[in-house]
Amino acid sequence: MRALIQRVKRGAVSIDNQVHSSIGTGIVILLGVKEGDKESDAEYLAQRCANLRIFEDSDEKMNFSLLDISGSALVVSQFTLYGDTRKGNRPSYTEAAKPEAAEKLYEKFCSCLKALIGDSKVSTGVFRAMMVVEIINDGPVTVMVESKN
Repeated sequence: MRALIQRVKRGAVSIDNQVHSSIGTGIVILLGVKEGDKESDAEYLAQRCANLRIFEDSDEKMNFSLLDISGSALVVSQFTLYGDTRKGNRPSYTEAAKPEAAEKLYEKFCSCLKALIGDSKVSTGVFRAMMVVEIINDGPVTVMVESKN
C-alpha cells in the first residue's frame, strides 16, 4: 500500500462540477492499494500518515504531525500510483489491486485514520468516480509513504 502525501493549505474533491468534500490545513493523501495488501497494511499506513512530522514548528523545523496541529485529511483513491512505466509509453496497472479488494482496504484505511485523528477531520473522494482533485500544496511538501509489505 502506498500513500502520496501532500501538505496543503486546502484541498477539495469535485464530482460533476459539485464539491463533494473539502478540507483546510492538513494533508491530501492519494492512496494506492497493491495486489496482496492486507488490513494490517492499511492500519500501519494510517498510523504513519497521522504521525508523519511534516508541519513546521516556531523554528520552521518539520517537527509537528497532523495530530499535533489538529489538521484534516482528504483521502483519494489513486490506483495509478501503481502504474509501471518501465516498458512502452502507456503505464501498466497489473500491480494495482482489483477494485473490490482495493475499495475494502481504502475504507479500512479511512476508518483507521478517523479513529486516530477524529471522524470529522477525515474527508474522502468517491471510490471509482471521476474526480477533480484540488490541491493547494503548502511548501511545497510532498512525501511517499509505503506500508511494511
